[in-house]
Amino acid sequence: MPEKIENGKMVELNYQVIDEKSSDVLVQIEYPIGYVHGANDIMSEEVTKELEGKQVGDEIEVPIDCNKLYGPRDESLVFTDHIDNVPEDYREVGLTITMENEKGEPKNFIVTRVDEKSVTIDGNNPLCGRKVIFKLDVLSVRDATEEEIEAGGPLDAEPDIEELLKH
Repeated sequence: MPEKIENGKMVELNYQVIDEKSSDVLVQIEYPIGYVHGANDIMSEEVTKELEGKQVGDEIEVPIDCNKLYGPRDESLVFTDHIDNVPEDYREVGLTITMENEKGEPKNFIVTRVDEKSVTIDGNNPLCGRKVIFKLDVLSVRDATEEEIEAGGPLDAEPDIEELLKH
C-alpha cells in the first residue's frame, strides 16, 4: 500500500508557480525538493493542508494570492537611476542586489529594466500583486529519520521554499 503524506513523512516534490491570469510558468525547479511534513512551516498552511493524505504520483494545484504572502505592491520600492550612476556589474536584468536600510536591515532589489539611459530596480517580491497556482507533483513519500525530522528536511540540503518565491 503506497504511503500517504502525514506528519513525520519525508516528502519529495517537484513544483511550478504558474501565473493565474496568463498561465505563464513563473518558477519551475530543476531538482526535486524534500521536506518533512509537519516538522516545520516552510510551506504555507494552504499547501500543507492540500498535501495531507496525498501519495506518490498525485498532483495538486493550490491557488495562492501573493498579496496575502507579501502584501500589496509598494511603488516606493521602485527606483530608476541614470545608467552612469550604476556600476556596470549591476546593469543586468534579473540580477538581485542586496542593500541595507538606515537600520542596517538587508533588503533585496531586482534589476527589472536596463536601457541606454537608465537602470530600474524593484524591491517588491516579483510575485507581489499576482494570483498564482502552486502546482506540486508528489515524487516520493517515506518515513523520515529522526535526524531529518530534527532538520525539517533532507540532511544534504536545507529546504527553502522561500527561494522559489523570490524568483
